[in-house]
Amino acid sequence: MKTQVAIIGAGPSGLLLGQLLHRQGIDNVIVERRSGEYVLSRIRAGVLEQGMVDLLREAGVDQRMDAEGLPHDGFELVFDNRRVRVALDELTGGSKVMVYGQTEVTRDLMEARAAAGATTLYEAENVQPHDLESDHPYLTFEHNGETVRLECDYIAGCDGYHGVSRQSIPQERLKEFEKVYPFGWLGVLSDTPPVSDELIYASHERGFSLCSMRSATRSRYYLQVPLDEKVEDWSDERFWEELKRRLPDEVATKLVTGPSIEKSIAPLRSYVVEPMQYGRLFLVGDAAHIVPPTGAKGLNLAASDVNTLYRLMVKVYQEGRTDLIERYSQTCLKRIWKAERFSWWMTSMLHNFSDQEDFNSRMQLAELDYVTSSKAGLTTIAENYVGLPYEPLE
Repeated sequence: MKTQVAIIGAGPSGLLLGQLLHRQGIDNVIVERRSGEYVLSRIRAGVLEQGMVDLLREAGVDQRMDAEGLPHDGFELVFDNRRVRVALDELTGGSKVMVYGQTEVTRDLMEARAAAGATTLYEAENVQPHDLESDHPYLTFEHNGETVRLECDYIAGCDGYHGVSRQSIPQERLKEFEKVYPFGWLGVLSDTPPVSDELIYASHERGFSLCSMRSATRSRYYLQVPLDEKVEDWSDERFWEELKRRLPDEVATKLVTGPSIEKSIAPLRSYVVEPMQYGRLFLVGDAAHIVPPTGAKGLNLAASDVNTLYRLMVKVYQEGRTDLIERYSQTCLKRIWKAERFSWWMTSMLHNFSDQEDFNSRMQLAELDYVTSSKAGLTTIAENYVGLPYEPLE
């Protein structure tokens, strides 16, 4: 097999890159280790930055998002018995976010790719990149019982933190940066109406909580829990009771509870690897960076990588601009570190790091009080939340 761009991973970043390239006449093949059904079963993020919304529209997969997604022009911060609304549109000159589940984004991209007749090979085993520093890289893998060689010009590694792409780069070529947080998020998905029309980020002496949603009838809630907690120890009843304790009374009394349809605990960490490129292999999304979910940046940060690589490939194939290839990592990392900073800052400000009142807890309260009492502080939050502008290639 031959193609121009080989994409490892059929998650939203790989599918979005493939769709954008296809619309520009750049041939691509996606190779995915899992089945399509498994990819669609992943429960992930649901808040899309303005830039990602615009990119999905450019990819031509905006019809269902615009019909069913929930535009949000603000969210709430709750702390010290106070509720402060961050008015995103007013503070950023009109930018908003869109609440639309990652599963739905993935479904839309899958359907668009199928309609376009582009090739996606699911359940491809033992995927391995080769000759990455040459002008003729290729992939080998097993599919339907046969060994396949896929020759290409470039490889996009969109296969996540545990994927083969980053592992294919010699360890001595990479520098890793990591921060592990001493807690996780216990998340529950339920077919219940959201407790609020907007997201609520709540800092409480018992721990952080988040009230989010996927639609007008499906809610997503989170609780900060110790890393040694087990999902099976949290009945639905226990979860709802603890969530109510961490919310203001006027919010807790409106909370509609119901059976969970998904429940899991996710550890929190920050991670970045540099560089994001090795020869003709480009790392995209979670293959290169992880952020704690507090700032709603994970999927959006992957989309910004896609945006950079997509526009770079257009320059290569339509203008012959191969000189820009070496700028991929530097361009992406400039925005990535800003998003990492915002996610780390939000996490540090809203979560409990100790059961006791101490210097850190007083600093958290002072920080929250300052940024929510200052237009400049609120603007900083809003600008980062809706998403900073994508970094230009030149």
